[in-house]
Amino acid sequence: MSAKISKQDEELILAAKEIISEHYDYGKHHVGAALRTASGEIIRAVHIEAYIGRVTVCAEAIAIGKAISEGFREFESIVAVRHPGLDEHDREIKVVAPCGMCRELIGDYGENMKVILDTKDGLTKLSIQELLPLKYTRPTET
Repeated sequence: MSAKISKQDEELILAAKEIISEHYDYGKHHVGAALRTASGEIIRAVHIEAYIGRVTVCAEAIAIGKAISEGFREFESIVAVRHPGLDEHDREIKVVAPCGMCRELIGDYGENMKVILDTKDGLTKLSIQELLPLKYTRPTET
């Protein structure tokens, strides 16, 4: 069930926009992400583009890894934004949906995490379970 975004969500979006504005590099970094931990800290990251696309790492994955590396284990919400390319007329940095692999990762490390999205009805927040129903899980040990 989607929810309206809060002032804290707007701050998270701004944090993602700021990091990609600071570090945008055509062909290397065009997506930024911001993650809010359960205790309220904001972790920011940019994606890393590789010449061999298979080793490109998404901003959401880097933000999750950075948060874990800094000792955080519980997360509240995450957002990704995309900086327009040099040849695009619309210069606005916009919220984008996480890719399928990032949805899996978000679900693995934040099963209760909310994801901020830009939908046809405007900015909203959905649970990762709504974005990734029937997620693959490891069999339980018996």
